[in-house]
Amino acid sequence: METSVTRLSDEPDHRELWNRIHRDFHFRPHTAAFPGIAEPSDSITWRLPDTESGIDRLQALVESGLRTCTPPGEDLYWLDWQHEGFRFDPHRVGGVGQPSWPGGCFPDGDYFLYTSDDLRHGTFGHPWESTLCVYGADLLDRVAQPITEILGTAVRRGGKG
Repeated sequence: METSVTRLSDEPDHRELWNRIHRDFHFRPHTAAFPGIAEPSDSITWRLPDTESGIDRLQALVESGLRTCTPPGEDLYWLDWQHEGFRFDPHRVGGVGQPSWPGGCFPDGDYFLYTSDDLRHGTFGHPWESTLCVYGADLLDRVAQPITEILGTAVRRGGKG
């Protein structure tokens, strides 16, 4: 039986996914040049609060949205720039008797990403800009309104402010 969570370090699929993120999103890590990616046209970016108030609700929304948008049997990835990441089945984590949902959407000093393998939906947390970009029309349909209720007005839509 396949495991529901796999730790990734230097595996080929981990490196290849980061290569695609660099190429397709023009990922540019920097402490002052924002945004850190070329945000997709189907994206919304919100400013994150200075405190972790509401972050548990935000995390639960992201998890629920990603689980709903990801067909059974398809894996998601949680990536932490220059650190280990995880490949996981969102339908087999986070429930009673299941492993915990890997990672988080609130960046704690590094870039945090949730993404599908084909980059069609996910999140990009920028630690220095203190923003969360959610991309993919299917995911946005499920989470944009409740995230706005938690974080307030978006700072960018489709990469435009």
